[in-house]
Amino acid sequence: MDNGLVVEVEPRRFEEMVVTALDGLPEELGQLMSNVAVTVEHRAGPPGLLGLYEGVPLTSRTTGYAGVLPDRITIYRREICRICRTEEEVADQVRRTVVHEIAHHFGIDDDRLTELGW
Repeated sequence: MDNGLVVEVEPRRFEEMVVTALDGLPEELGQLMSNVAVTVEHRAGPPGLLGLYEGVPLTSRTTGYAGVLPDRITIYRREICRICRTEEEVADQVRRTVVHEIAHHFGIDDDRLTELGW
């Protein structure tokens, strides 16, 4: 939802927020992540899309999974900033978006995430 007030967070600061969100994951969860790269897109992304997971979820990988490019999690800075009023809201939304996309890496779909309150 566009609030009419776009908060501008500098690219470097936004990237720090993403790193903080990743560092805030439980260590056990982080150790289970496999072959996934998290990136920030600073240019405008698809309207309404805060983050995107592209790849083969861990739950779908078989013994034949080998030699593939890393999964990608993209976090869209401009879209997140567009829906937030303060830097604190941006940091919270970054955390929620990172967790949401990592859940997809673990094979949790949007319906289940909605059930869980994400």
